[in-house]
Amino acid sequence: MPQRPLGATGELVSAIGLGGWHLGLNHVDEALSLRLIRTALDGGMNFLDNCWDYNAGLSETRMGKALRDGYRQKAFLMTKIDGRSYKEATRQLDECLTRLETDCIDLVQHHEIIRYEDPFRILDEDGAQSALEDARKAGKLRFIGFTGHKDPMVHLRMLEVATERGVHFDAVQMPLNLMDAHYRSFAKLVLPELTRLNIGVLAMKTMANGHILKSDTVTAMECLQYALHLPTATVITGIDSMAILDQAFLAAETFQPFSDQQLSSLLARTATLGKTGSFELFKTTSIYDGTASNPEWLGEEPQRLRDSVLTS
Repeated sequence: MPQRPLGATGELVSAIGLGGWHLGLNHVDEALSLRLIRTALDGGMNFLDNCWDYNAGLSETRMGKALRDGYRQKAFLMTKIDGRSYKEATRQLDECLTRLETDCIDLVQHHEIIRYEDPFRILDEDGAQSALEDARKAGKLRFIGFTGHKDPMVHLRMLEVATERGVHFDAVQMPLNLMDAHYRSFAKLVLPELTRLNIGVLAMKTMANGHILKSDTVTAMECLQYALHLPTATVITGIDSMAILDQAFLAAETFQPFSDQQLSSLLARTATLGKTGSFELFKTTSIYDGTASNPEWLGEEPQRLRDSVLTS
């Protein structure tokens, strides 16, 4: 498994990472989830993705069990939190640490930056970023990033507000796939900025939860290797069987950068169907917006903003 640098962190991570959401699905029992994680780690796939809200915490709980018996030392462990307030972010992070059975998480990310107000809530002096920075000082985490799947302009706004407030993120996660190139493109708009800032790029939704494969335009291998072709640190992919895990290893082991002609051919195949976003439902619908369905996960608005509303 090839390794790549994670931005300016000095860390090397596997070119493909194991997605956490699939580990808690109904057709993946605990024994299989543990086998997938440990086989991945034994093969050098060290980047593990997870989130506080995945399958009501089951994904983290299973990953914590898999990391026993010395496996934690093999992993670069990442999880995400939804809380926007200091209080809620702290509460969720502590739950993550308990479920993952670790004292320190390598990378914690603000999850689902999909609204223009998210940067202001998170980066407020009483927001989640302050909670994570305090947790980092306490040794509970090492690096901080953010994720989102809705609109590249929201990602750019998060980066802009962070720069204004003197905050540098270590990693950013976003959709990078062969349909993205044609609609609200993170690859075209956000990727160059992350490269300029030397922020680690984490690719997700390389097959758009399987929808791109249903278009009959490209294969799973082409989807994975397109994301590997981009300046990504890790390509996170959902793995729910040993066969899919083998596919991920094969994609990394056989990857060669595309020629201009190969890349143009792939993009041409997806251009017509990709231009409306109909195969990237996380951009065009609310189906994948967990925090929209569960706004209580975000926590309260900053106190000073609530006070201003009351006194206006």
